[in-house]
Amino acid sequence: MLALTDQAASIVTAIVTNQSEAETAGLRIHQADKTEASQEAAFAIQIVPQPEETDTVVSSEGSPVYLDELVADELDDKILDAAVDEQGGVSFQVLVQN
Repeated sequence: MLALTDQAASIVTAIVTNQSEAETAGLRIHQADKTEASQEAAFAIQIVPQPEETDTVVSSEGSPVYLDELVADELDDKILDAAVDEQGGVSFQVLVQN
């Protein structure tokens, strides 16, 4: 199952609590629309008040992460990391578990 670094868990919780008051709110990862220029797997994220019926729920310290059924298998053996840049922008990175 997808794991989150401590940094990613903290950032996800901060984003979710700033954007939603729902108790079941979380960060949802789903497949991004593919463009012709990029054939690599791309993921999109959004803050949702609750998971979709078919989502996989990744529980960690803080807010949950919901994985769309189309990306759950692809992220099964990965780690989600996150960072905040000097301008306050957040970037997420998917790493391979060792």
